[in-house]
Amino acid sequence: MILDSEKFNGPAGSDVVVLIHGMGSAATAWKLIIPELTRHLTVITLDLPGHGKTPMSISQAMDPKSMADAVCETMTSLGIEKFHICGNSLGGWVGLEAAAKHSSRVLSFTGLAPAGLWLAPYTARYPGTALLRAIAKTTRPLTPVVLRYEWGKKLGFADVSPLWRNLSYETCLDASLAMGVASGYFPAWDGMLKKRFDSPIPQSIPITIVFGDSDNTLPESNCQERSVVPSHSKWFVIENCGHAPMWDHPTTVSRHILETTQSR
Repeated sequence: MILDSEKFNGPAGSDVVVLIHGMGSAATAWKLIIPELTRHLTVITLDLPGHGKTPMSISQAMDPKSMADAVCETMTSLGIEKFHICGNSLGGWVGLEAAAKHSSRVLSFTGLAPAGLWLAPYTARYPGTALLRAIAKTTRPLTPVVLRYEWGKKLGFADVSPLWRNLSYETCLDASLAMGVASGYFPAWDGMLKKRFDSPIPQSIPITIVFGDSDNTLPESNCQERSVVPSHSKWFVIENCGHAPMWDHPTTVSRHILETTQSR
């Protein structure tokens, strides 16, 4: 499957980094770090199946390995053979699978709160996910108004970020609208069930894993198992940071991505 993509040019001849968003999100999630990244790299943002501008297809398998194949197929269609990957949440798991299965093409990987790093796979969706998705979908026409009030912003983002008060209106609106139209949300959830990341990645591919110390979505207690990732991975924890590090600390995240891409 060819995913919807957008290209942001960096310096002539620069390496390419692919940014892969999380479940219920979209390519718009990366706006805060694209300006810094394009000083050094050409950036490609993608929308996963049933997210953003990529339609849901009943023929597209929604497990992380299959979506990793879709990412690489899309890059082939763009005429790009080798690339770096940065992924958030589900997009991080997809990126890890791409690095494992398509290791000849992936130059480096940076995971921002990547999913799949657990010992005991989930056997059912998170409690409340159906309600969360239903609220996002039914209230979508009111979202632009609701997010202008602090209570509305708190309702939507206090659990995602300890710095929710500092998130811009645009960041919150983009995220809320993306969730509201994410027809691939439940298929992606079901594609993760009874699975975890367990594929080997060559040591020649630099890997950086970044989590926030206040990640309520994938908490340290059961979703940040360091033994699951390759032993050569670098692991960082950002203070006062939630599940979307690129929102809470865009400068720090950009630095981690750039350092990883330059460490080959």
